Amino acid sequence: MDDRTDAQGDPVGANEFFAPAMEPASREGWRYRLFRLMFHHETRGERNFDLALIAAIVASVLVVLLDSDPAIKARWHAPLYVAEWAFTLLFAVEYAARLWTVRRPLRYARSFLGIVDLLAIVPTFLSLLFPASTSLTVVRILRLLRIFRILKLVKYSDEAGLLTQALIRSRRKILIFVLTLLTIAVIFGALMYVVEGPAHGFDSIPTGMYWAVVTMATVGYGDLSPATGLGRFLTSALIIIGYSIIVVPTGIYTSELARSMRSRGRVQVRCPQCSLGEHEEDAWFCRKCGHALPFRD
Repeated sequence: MDDRTDAQGDPVGANEFFAPAMEPASREGWRYRLFRLMFHHETRGERNFDLALIAAIVASVLVVLLDSDPAIKARWHAPLYVAEWAFTLLFAVEYAARLWTVRRPLRYARSFLGIVDLLAIVPTFLSLLFPASTSLTVVRILRLLRIFRILKLVKYSDEAGLLTQALIRSRRKILIFVLTLLTIAVIFGALMYVVEGPAHGFDSIPTGMYWAVVTMATVGYGDLSPATGLGRFLTSALIIIGYSIIVVPTGIYTSELARSMRSRGRVQVRCPQCSLGEHEEDAWFCRKCGHALPFRD
């Protein structure tokens, strides 16, 4: 694991996930002070700025939530609409200021938090053309991830990286599993279309596939149900299949996660005697044959 830290005291690897370490466009003047205010959190003023930003994010999300309620919207739509645009303009100015104060604006714009910052303001402007898109501004809640930096919790993102790596390594097995599920859904959807037919709500094969997916997931909405004996038999068989395979992706992921955890704290160095290529960080001798490792000579 990389124990290096950046200028803010956060682990380098973890920092890259939330936002790459940015360099100021200027090292003097109020432009640099603005950079420090928005990208650092050591002084009281910098922390107060972050806390004020978090309060504004929470308030803006609450405005969107309240405006979605018909009763509240009928009475308070105008003030809520003004507040929403005020927050949007505030975040737009902040986003522009962040781009202006960093040396490589495109790098920040392409970072995770940079993309989230942009998505936080786009829906409100899109609502001028598509009114329903204003509800998408709840994506601003993702901006609260900045609290990880304020509370010095970025170091724990290494654990999230471990989970992500395990998921990536198991992607082929999971893909095969998903394709198998789709195949089963197509087959049973077609069977139910033939057995039950439009008279019982199965008016197409895609409708049967929808029923098959819901049944395998053991959700059972009840909007479609078989009426014939054969249809009920197929339903029972599919439910048993669903219970049988529902643990498969969990097992695949858990296996990869266990392998990832076993490999933590190890280094890639090949033993000259038995060619074993992975050893503990503090190992002086091969854990298989006992031969001295080359980097310990």
